[in-house]
Amino acid sequence: MWQALAGTGESGAVISEEEEEILLDSYSTPAKGSQKRALTTPEHPQSKRSTSSMLSPRLLLSPASFSAGLTPSQKYSSRGARGEVVSTFGTVQGTRWVGKKGKNAIRVELLEGQDQSLGSSYKFMFQRLRDIRNVLIEKIEELGEELRSHFKIEEFSPVTLPAQDPITVLGQVCCDSNGKLNAQSVLLEAGQDQGGKRVPLDLSELKEYSLFPGQVVIMEGMNTTGNRLVPSKLYEGVPLPFYSADDQDTAEDPEPVMVMVACGPYTPSDSLNYDPLLDLIGVITRDHPDVCILKMFYPLQKCQLTESYEALFLRCVDSIIQGTRGVGCHLVFVPSQRDVHHHFVYPQPPFIMPGLSKEDKEVRTSPNEHIVTCSSLNKLNFLVFVHFSLTSSDRFTRIVKHMLTQRSYYPLYPPAEEINLDYERFQIHGQMLVTPDVLIVPSELRYFIKDVIGCVCINPGRLTKGQVGGTYGRLLIQRSPPSADGKRQSPCIASQVVKI
Repeated sequence: MWQALAGTGESGAVISEEEEEILLDSYSTPAKGSQKRALTTPEHPQSKRSTSSMLSPRLLLSPASFSAGLTPSQKYSSRGARGEVVSTFGTVQGTRWVGKKGKNAIRVELLEGQDQSLGSSYKFMFQRLRDIRNVLIEKIEELGEELRSHFKIEEFSPVTLPAQDPITVLGQVCCDSNGKLNAQSVLLEAGQDQGGKRVPLDLSELKEYSLFPGQVVIMEGMNTTGNRLVPSKLYEGVPLPFYSADDQDTAEDPEPVMVMVACGPYTPSDSLNYDPLLDLIGVITRDHPDVCILKMFYPLQKCQLTESYEALFLRCVDSIIQGTRGVGCHLVFVPSQRDVHHHFVYPQPPFIMPGLSKEDKEVRTSPNEHIVTCSSLNKLNFLVFVHFSLTSSDRFTRIVKHMLTQRSYYPLYPPAEEINLDYERFQIHGQMLVTPDVLIVPSELRYFIKDVIGCVCINPGRLTKGQVGGTYGRLLIQRSPPSADGKRQSPCIASQVVKI
């Protein structure tokens, strides 16, 4: 397979393009500061250095050139601390990070089923404002009803109602401008049943809070004039229950299941060489994980290619499949908002991979809405820069907790400018059905593994960071029966973030 892919270079097409450029240059006036093209003759042959610089990117990305022979990244190849564990969780001492070595040992399925999940592309970039408004109103009403029943609140008052007694209001946090949320710019927008108006907030009476635009909350406080609410108590969201398996499936697993998670990009920023991807394939063939989730597989955008990004992506996927064939690993490919060949919308439809053979049934493509625990957006980055808090807890813990308690994979409103959000599809496919046992939150921020209200949240980091190597994650999952006192035990017994 490697030889077949390596023989697909189009050197003749590259030569004809060079001759055409030389011919066009001879009929044009050189621009100021431009460099004259060096002509090649038998008496003056072209140097090897210039020849290698004109090689087709197709040849550079072929499996024959994946070795360090062509334009390797010096910083990546000279990196240190390979395989070093940089973050741990759970009982790691004496743990064997090896899978069950058999693709039939486990079963990988979508939680909501194939019929209800987002399985194909759809038309987007056409949304009516009233439809968006209806989605937001339904979100406030649904979460508000859950909060009202959980905290046993009788009724809500309009946010602008003047009252000399404390009132309880329901609404959505928003900002009075397009800037970052702060103590002077925070507003509360009520739902439609409470008038739908906005009121400024005075947070001086709250000892602790963590707010972001789009967050649905309940506040109790004073609003004597009807123009400013002074909350003294804040009721935040409550998470969904965890997934409950059938009675016959509650027995303890005899062996843990190993899950590996890697997030692109898979090439250094200064090279078209796919050494990081080959190193990852080497780790997969060495450790035999039961499931491998590959996220954000976009090629470099600033390079000059002789084939489409989609063709390049399919060739790289084929290389991964061939390199891991026989390992017994379920491959799951999750798209990214930064995939230049894929639909730029959220929720993001799954990849279409035509031509997969019958023996590659362990390969799964998943919509980037949620594959039980993983989503496409870089949510941490967006929420870190817009949320406003007065608390001593860790910011990553706060942000992940917001996602779980708001029951949404992207609770921020309005969304970031670079996010193309389809609200009607988001209402169907972007909401959590249950609280996941493991939540994968890929981000360019620092890697971490945390237990947030019973859910193990992991940011495995990027496989490459600029010109240097990055990290990937691995987890051991083993179902256990409830403890003697009836408390749930997390199935994630151990997790690590490892340098590539």
